[in-house]
Parts: sequence; C-alpha cells; structure tokens
Amino acid sequence: MEHRIDTLLSERLSRLHAFLKRQGFYPVAISSALCAGLYVTRVFIGRTWDFYSMLWNLFLAWIPYLSSMWAMHLHERRPRRWWTLLVPFAITLAFFPNAPYIVTDLLHLGPRATIPLWFDIGMLATFAWTGIILGIYALRLMQEIVKAWVGRWLSWGFVLVVLGMSGMGIYLGRFLRWNSWDLVLQPKAILYDIAIRLRHPFGHLSTYGVTLMFSALMFVCYLALTAGPKSKPE
Repeated sequence: MEHRIDTLLSERLSRLHAFLKRQGFYPVAISSALCAGLYVTRVFIGRTWDFYSMLWNLFLAWIPYLSSMWAMHLHERRPRRWWTLLVPFAITLAFFPNAPYIVTDLLHLGPRATIPLWFDIGMLATFAWTGIILGIYALRLMQEIVKAWVGRWLSWGFVLVVLGMSGMGIYLGRFLRWNSWDLVLQPKAILYDIAIRLRHPFGHLSTYGVTLMFSALMFVCYLALTAGPKSKPE
C-alpha cells in the first residue's frame, strides 16, 4: 500500500515538474529569488526600506503568469471547454500590465548616501527584467491557447491587442495611479479617463507616447524571446 502511494506521489510530482518546466517556471522563479535577494542585501547594507514597493510590484507581476498557467492547465485537460478559461483569462488580462510596469520604476533611480548607485541600477534592472519575462511567458501561454481555437494569424492579432492594452495600462498605472482591481471597483472612472484621451488626442500626447513606446518595447522583447535561435532537432 505504501509503495503504491509513493508511486502515485512520484508520478504526480513528475507530471507537475514537467508542466512547470514547459511553462518556464524555474527561470522566472530563480530570477524572482535574485530580486528578493538583492533587495534584502540592500536593506542590510543601507538600513533602509527604500524601494519596498518593488516587492509588491513583483508579486503583482506574478499574478498574470500564474493565472495563465492555470488557464493552460485547464486547456490541456479539457481543450474543448473554453468557458472554463474565462476566469483565468480575465485575471491574466486585467493584471498583465503589472508585469512590464516594473520597468517604469527606473524613474526612482538617483544617488543615495548609503547605497552605491551601481547597486540600485543592477537591482532595478533585475526587477524590470523579471517583470518583462513574466509578462512574455504569460502572453505566450495565452497565445498558444488562442492559436488552438482560432489559428496562428488571429493569435498574433490577439498578441498585438494585448500589448496595446498593456501599454495603455502602464500609462494609467504610472501617471493616473489606477490599479488593476479598479477595473472592478471603479470601471466608469477608468473608462472616463480613457474616453477623454481618445476624444482629445492632441491634448494628451503623453498618453499615446507612453502607450506606443511600452507596447513596442514588449513586442520586440516578445519576438526576441519567442522567435529566437532554436537548437536543431535530434
């Protein structure tokens, strides 16, 4: 009996490991651990809690990635039951801008008395890189699911739409201070802010500049990491 339980447990752990490996879990986990380690080192050296919000932002960046893995798990088990993916897809799309948003925390860079500037540059770059990777992995999983439903070309249309929305989301979060959960708590206010900028584009050029720049940045990163060199099949 105990041998059978051990076998079943081993099989489940093996399947879990294979699933996590396919979704790129281990690299982003290591990268996130590096972020946390650098921050703890900074606190120890500088005796200050500056940049504590970076850990919160990193946590938010993990939400779309984890929900996209949830969606992929459901899709692999029951690919025809698309309605079961509505909740994880909604969560992924709502929180997706939080991943590339971490790049904007580079605005906080500046000389400080107790911490070398080079350390803060490296730490913030690590957080930013991790956020980008989490976003790209989440989007890749969603694209694979969408491609299974509607085909390759429409799935790339989905990618472009999501990246455009994420660029707008970064602007709303950084400059208007909206959060992802405000889509549920204050949807009318968010839609009003967006509508004003659509109605008077020349009066809000920074909105379009931020949206286009960060959408383009994520698109280039997405292409680089999903269509890069591949080893020759054995």
